[in-house]
Amino acid sequence: MTLKIFTACLGTETHTRGPLPTDTQAFEETYLVRGGNHPEAINMFGVPLVIWRDRARARGWEVIESLCTFATPSGLVIKKTHETYRDEIVTDLKAAMPVDAVMLSLHGAMVAEGYDDCEGDLVHHIRSVVGPDIPIGVEFDLHCHISRQFIDEITALVIYKEYPHTDFAARAEELWTIMEATLNGKCAPHIAVHDCQMIGVFHTTRDPMSNFVDRMVELEKTDDVLSISLGHGFPWADVAEVGARVIVVTDNQPDLGRNLAKNLAHELWNMRDEITPQFLDMEKAINEAIVFEGRPVVLADMADNPGAGAAGDSMFIVSRLIEQGIKDVAVGGIWDPVAAQICCGAGEGAEFDLRLGGKTGPSSGRPLDLRVKVMKIRKDYYVESLGGSKGYMGDAALVHSDGVDFIVHSSRAQNTHPAFFTDFGVDVSIKKLLVVKSMQHFYGSYALISEKIIYTASPGCLIWDFTKFPYTKVARPVWPLDSSPGILNEKRPW
Repeated sequence: MTLKIFTACLGTETHTRGPLPTDTQAFEETYLVRGGNHPEAINMFGVPLVIWRDRARARGWEVIESLCTFATPSGLVIKKTHETYRDEIVTDLKAAMPVDAVMLSLHGAMVAEGYDDCEGDLVHHIRSVVGPDIPIGVEFDLHCHISRQFIDEITALVIYKEYPHTDFAARAEELWTIMEATLNGKCAPHIAVHDCQMIGVFHTTRDPMSNFVDRMVELEKTDDVLSISLGHGFPWADVAEVGARVIVVTDNQPDLGRNLAKNLAHELWNMRDEITPQFLDMEKAINEAIVFEGRPVVLADMADNPGAGAAGDSMFIVSRLIEQGIKDVAVGGIWDPVAAQICCGAGEGAEFDLRLGGKTGPSSGRPLDLRVKVMKIRKDYYVESLGGSKGYMGDAALVHSDGVDFIVHSSRAQNTHPAFFTDFGVDVSIKKLLVVKSMQHFYGSYALISEKIIYTASPGCLIWDFTKFPYTKVARPVWPLDSSPGILNEKRPW
């Protein structure tokens, strides 16, 4: 039996109060492929489409791959941008009809002007084309929002289990297994959801979250359980569905799914204080890094993480280090297209005065005026990222100023791998401090080369105290905005 599978990808992660709008250029600059023409430097959100194409073709099935595009996380997506890309996917789907299944690689936290649930909007349009019976399978990033409308219109949902997101390829394989069995009539997926009523960020690299992930995996061995996921939610989005959800996909066993999801949600709730990471304020973090004898020490500048919607151009930490005369420092990186253009134009070896960073608003702080020397240039550059995928830095340069190395780049990119430094000739092993603009995706690779990692709550776009984030739409009650111990048993809209 020859089947036809339709695939697509449309995604970003939206900080609804981020300083930069997410426009068409943001998608084009980060990753945009049509018709399956993926480059060697493939984005992690494109990897599932390649996996599904290969699995389908191995079975002699036809694959129609539509748009695959992802934008570096930022502020609200421009309405026209979302609608244009959505309509392109829907138009391709109409041209491909009839199809036997639709498989989507999405993020889950894309918010546009007028669309708080972009994924729900896309799936609704797709469902209106394929009708009620064609299976739709979706893979999500774990920092996702999950609406009832979205769940009601899909067949199966699989979410990354790990943070950092090292398992996106494994989850794509998992979704394929479920969808293949569905198409062959061997299973009938049912999705159960339980709202954890929690807003937060939860690292799976340490207990008890690592044990929680192991427990989900172990429970997947239960008869009739196809997949278990935890959608952590993306806390810097003011939407009704923000927050953690447990997802259990069973083979047509609704009661089993609901009970498992509820039990896991209660387990998560009971360890909410333990799984909440601790961030040191900037002064304490810097002091702790300075007195530590080993090297390198990583200062994770979570507040200016481009991977969560910040600009990536704040100078708060660097300014303080320079004020204290701290040297042997590498900063990776500073998003500054103007400075990057100047440095690349001047060429390696050039020395001049440069105004660096601090360009996008109050959350970026003030710029620094420095005397710099251009040490290394890389143009149109892709750097190692999560799980062997690639991140786009654009035109980039290593510049040196009085004991401090800066990686300056024209395209916003999160630092997830030491290659962000080493590809430009920086010997990270001899540096006292590495300032890394990332929240957690850096951890897996940097833990292998660093003596100490300090999570730093510097000033910036990403407010860590969620009780101070100006939510207006979130469903209540929810922890930590509400502190009653009985929150999880209180009814709230979902």
